[in-house]
Amino acid sequence: MSAREQKSAAGYPRDVMVRDMVAAAIVTVMLIPQSLAYAMLAGLPAEVGLYASMVPLVVYALTGTSSTLAVGPVAVLSMMTATAIATTSETLGLPGVMVAIWLALLSGAWLLGLGLLRLGFVAHFLSHSVIKGFIAASGILIALSQVRHLLGIAADGHNAFDLLAEIVSQLPETQGLTALLGLGCVGFFVLTKRYGKQFFVKLGLNDFAADLLVKAAPAFAVVVTLAASSGLGMDAQGVAVVGAVPAGLPTPVLPVFSLEVIKVLAVPSLMIALVGYVESISVAQTFAARRRETISPNRELVALGAANLGAAVTGGMPVTGGFSRSAVSFEAGAQTRFAGIFTAVGMAGMTLLLAPALAPLPKATLAATIVVAVLGLVDLRSILETLKYSRQDGAATVLTVLVTLVAGVELGILVGVALSLALHLYRTSVPHMAVVGLVPGTEHFRNIQRHEVQTDPHVLSIRVDESLYFANAAFLVEKVLDLVKAAPQTRHVILQCSAVNEIDASALHALELINYRLKEQFIRFHLSEVKGPVMDRLHKVDFLQHLNGKVFLTHYGAYQALVGRGEEEAAAALGTV
Repeated sequence: MSAREQKSAAGYPRDVMVRDMVAAAIVTVMLIPQSLAYAMLAGLPAEVGLYASMVPLVVYALTGTSSTLAVGPVAVLSMMTATAIATTSETLGLPGVMVAIWLALLSGAWLLGLGLLRLGFVAHFLSHSVIKGFIAASGILIALSQVRHLLGIAADGHNAFDLLAEIVSQLPETQGLTALLGLGCVGFFVLTKRYGKQFFVKLGLNDFAADLLVKAAPAFAVVVTLAASSGLGMDAQGVAVVGAVPAGLPTPVLPVFSLEVIKVLAVPSLMIALVGYVESISVAQTFAARRRETISPNRELVALGAANLGAAVTGGMPVTGGFSRSAVSFEAGAQTRFAGIFTAVGMAGMTLLLAPALAPLPKATLAATIVVAVLGLVDLRSILETLKYSRQDGAATVLTVLVTLVAGVELGILVGVALSLALHLYRTSVPHMAVVGLVPGTEHFRNIQRHEVQTDPHVLSIRVDESLYFANAAFLVEKVLDLVKAAPQTRHVILQCSAVNEIDASALHALELINYRLKEQFIRFHLSEVKGPVMDRLHKVDFLQHLNGKVFLTHYGAYQALVGRGEEEAAAALGTV
């Protein structure tokens, strides 16, 4: 069959369409238990999770840039939604579902606004170390919050330690059948995850099929426990079940405008937006790299914002791109964003057909799905490696974990942002500066404390490894003058600026002060390897006219002009350079 014959009228190749549809079918099977579980985690009716897995997928498919990103509810955002509902629902006098809708609406507005203003860099204020700590702590909190569903006990708490204390005190009240179901599902998921692929491969399946069967374990557990609960009437025996799920598609919902609601939910929705964007863009870029695709961060902001608005107007909850479902979509062969549209159609069909049948589904099954999924987020080895690599980053990770566990997810992420900014300011306020010398036989300069290099007692070469701005301006002055004081024979100071991308007004004042102080000591102050954009700004002021020395194109050129000549000869040489 020719390529022309394979294409539909719209130019969508049939073989690509088939792959997208197959991937969508597989993701749909996975999404059903996930959607139900994450709605329960957020403290919302089961149908809210289903609704959030329909329209947002279509909206993202039409506006996003990733061919495999699967949008929907995820564990961390569900936990943040639950926290926001718990702290604001009573104050606002709104039911939890309406608070969730408002959160989706506002987080969508935040994302859309940031994207239209091309402010995707705002999410970069969350360092990887802080995000790692926040996600690990959230995983622990989420797992603890689901123990009550696993054991059939009443255990609530405002933080991890309260939850743990409540769980321990309520253990004697464990509901036996619920615990059997919940812990049995946890054991099944763990064993399947660890040994399932080997088992299926031994049965003769290929790696692809084995992987898909392992990922379908939650769906299998839902079918089995649903059948058991329905057949044995487990709800009458004390097992908590999902309950009635409306059979039908979501209908448009538009919250009544309220300035009070916006004020109360502005910060929680912003935190949800930022965390969701960081998670989503990381997932999208991971899979894009494997296909050599290009992801546009600002367009992703717009797409995620639009997806959340879509969730809000159809009675859903905050959504973002999830790693597990995106991985399944990628491995199942999704080729284009049409796979997301097919998944949404599949979810709509399954909701229409199966929603009423989900009523007897034990909540313990969904809790087990959540617990096993989120415990994978608790990467203690990675945290320990961060501590070994950088004490500052490691301390930020650990502190974020502790604050999130003690004070909750919202304060945890706020502290994380503050720590990220504080770490940046600390590191850049004390930049690495080194006295450098010439590597023999080359034109390269290296740290005199690390390499055997050539130096001259009359010339002090200093390399600064950071852009110069208000936070490190005072340090720059102090460090340069201290180095000059330690080298009394110095007659020329060369500041190598190869790593300097910017000099702000405060740093310019610092350079003027250095120039003045060195001039008082009859020492010439020179710059080398100043980048073009930095020179353009320096030309706008009179700093270069008052500079006591010269600006050299290369540090080697400055060295050749000034070294080994004595003070008078070097001064004469300056006039010819």
